[in-house]
Order: sequence, then C-alpha cells, then structure tokens
Amino acid sequence: MATIRLRRSIGAALLALVFTQTSFSQEGRLGAHLEGLLIAAREGNPEFASMQFEADAAAERVLPAGALPDPKFSMELRDLTRMGERNPTLLPGRVGSTRYLITQELPWFGKRGLKRDVAELQAEAAWGRVSGTWSELATRIKTTYAQLYYLDQNERLTREILDLMSRLEKVAQVRYASGLAAQQDVIRAQLEQTTMRNELIALEAERSQLQARLKALVGRPANEPLAAPERIRSLPASESMRFEVLEQRARASNPLLRTEESQIRAAEKNRELTYKNRYPDFAVGVSPIQYGKSIREWELMVEVTIPLQQDTRRAQEREAQAMLDAARSRREVATNQVLADLYENVAGLEAARRTLALTTESLLPQSELTYRSALAGYESGKVDFATLLDAQRQIRQAKLNQVKAGVAAQTRLADIERIVGEEL
Repeated sequence: MATIRLRRSIGAALLALVFTQTSFSQEGRLGAHLEGLLIAAREGNPEFASMQFEADAAAERVLPAGALPDPKFSMELRDLTRMGERNPTLLPGRVGSTRYLITQELPWFGKRGLKRDVAELQAEAAWGRVSGTWSELATRIKTTYAQLYYLDQNERLTREILDLMSRLEKVAQVRYASGLAAQQDVIRAQLEQTTMRNELIALEAERSQLQARLKALVGRPANEPLAAPERIRSLPASESMRFEVLEQRARASNPLLRTEESQIRAAEKNRELTYKNRYPDFAVGVSPIQYGKSIREWELMVEVTIPLQQDTRRAQEREAQAMLDAARSRREVATNQVLADLYENVAGLEAARRTLALTTESLLPQSELTYRSALAGYESGKVDFATLLDAQRQIRQAKLNQVKAGVAAQTRLADIERIVGEEL
C-alpha cells in the first residue's frame, strides 16, 4: 500500500507539472526558464525513464511474490497390458487403472505474507531510487542553467565594456589630436577592445558546450536551439535555510535515506522469512482412480518437507542477519554523508549570500564612483589613461562578482534541494 501511495503522489506531481507546461511554452523557447527545462527533462530524459520502468517492474513483483505456486497435475497409467491379456495401450479406459493426481504446495503459515512484504519494500526502494535519480538530474540542470546565466551576463557586460572602450578610444583620439594625450592611449584602448573580442569568442565556445550538456540532460536533439536564460530563482529566506530546519527535512525526505530505510525493512522481513524455514512446507493432493470408464476410487495425499539440514538453515539465518547489519551500516554512512553535505552547502549558501550583499551594496557603488571620477579626471587631464583602464576593469569585475555570487548561491541552493529531496 505504501508503494501505491508513493506512486500516486509522484503521479500527481507529474500531472501538476504537465498542467503548467503550457504557460512556460507561451513565454518563449525552451531554455528561457528553468521550470520549462525541468518539465522537458521529466518527459524526455532516458535515464529517468529507465529508472521509472525499473520501478514499475519492481511493483509488479509484489503480487506474484505472495501468490500460491501453481497446482500440479499428473497422470499414471497402470497395468498397460491388463495382466498380459492384451497388447500395451495408452488409452486410460483400456488399461488396468488410471490414477490422476492434483497437488497444491502450501508454504508454512506467514511465508507468503513475508515474501509479499519483502517485494513491496523492494518496490518502495526502487521508487526511492527514482526520486534520487530525479534529484540528481534536477540538480545538474539547475547548475548548468545557472552557469549559462553567468555566461550570458558575462557576455552582456563584455559587450557593454567593449562599447565603452570604443567611446574611450574616441576620447583618446580627440585628446591625442589636441596634443593633450599620447598616441599610446589610443593604442591601449584598441588593444583592450581586441582582448574583449577574444573573450567573446571564448564565451561563445563555452556557451555551446554548456548548451550541449543541457540538451543532453533534458533529452533534446543536439542541434535544437535553446533560448538564453532570462532569470535565476529568488533565494529563500535565511530563516528557512538554517541547518536545524533543513536537517529534519533531509532525514524525512532525502531519497537515499528513504531508500536505505526501505532496504533495512526488507532485510528485516527477509530475516524473519529465513527463520520460518525452520518449519516444514506442505503439499496436499487429491487422486481419483479410473477403472475402465468410471472413477471407482479416491485418494487424498499430504506431503511434508522434513527440515533436516539444520546447518544449512543456520548459515542462511546468519547470512540474513549479516545482510540486515550491512543495510543498517549503509544507512548510517548515508546519513552521516547527507548531513555533512547539507552543512557544507548551507554554509556555502550563507557565504554566497553575504558576498552578494557586500558586492551589491558596497563594492559595486564604490567601483562606479571610482570610474566616474577617473573618467572626469582623464577628460580634464588630471588622470592618465592607465588609471582610467584600471577603474574600468574594477567596475567590470565588481559586476561579474555580483553575478558570480548569485550563481554560486544558486548552485548551493540546487545542492541543498537535492539533499533535502524537496523544492525550497
């Protein structure tokens, strides 16, 4: 039943995403928004689809695991020659007698239920692996999208600075023509422009690589165009991102921990099933016996297995206990790693948030003020061109640091959502 509830909740989430797909498709091409990429990945990523098929297959094993074995039918022809009175025959009505036997194997009480429970818990573990696969896939998509956003903003800033350097070149030419500046100022302005054009070529190559990676993640053709990222997500409030709050959510919802918990419960049921092998299984049967053309006798049969191989059973029980201990150890290792990763990413997110605030509120305004002062000083002849270039580089670096801090925060947020197993 737990597997069915889990599958229904996943199906409801998928249905909700499908209903929202239309709104995203109306806003632009694929790639403009993170939500559209996640929807496309749910529908088109082959790795995620294969995990879902495997989980479906595991769910279908539940019913057969608890079912009775198929009954067996056998027929025995006796006295084929009728005490030597006639030639051998295979006709049931012409031999001495024909014995029919129908048998049904019956496992010891409770074995079928335990087998069904083990299969159901393994199906839950399979759906936990589906959730884990999606969390990993969504994290890679979010991270790649944030990197593409950084490249897009970097290119935009580079083009702005390239346009600015073009204007500074004209200023330098005017000053050079008036004898107020050296020709070296014009040449340095032109050199800066050439350097920025080279940077644009490198950014374009890196964008193509990231877009190819992103299209592979969402299961789209390599030659399909992607729209430029328009925005990154808003960061959750700091109060909701405290480690103590996220720790409880991770313990309850992390896909790996849920999978390990299902494996422990399955190992416990399997150990209990192994202990029940100490008791015999049964088989019952009914056998009508035919003489001539009529049934004249009926027989009943009961068959019992004799559990004599106790050494074998004790070894199987020790194996089941060892598998249970191993499952518990794996859960402990996974819990420690999950919480360590969570603490690391929460600290990283907080650092990125503080860096973003410092850059936006202090560094960027100071850099802009420095640049305006240097530009006015250069135009009046009080500042040389090298100082102006340094001021221009500072303001560009400040803007890049602002974008980089925002992208770093997005990367940390994606990792935290992967660890927690939920969107934040």
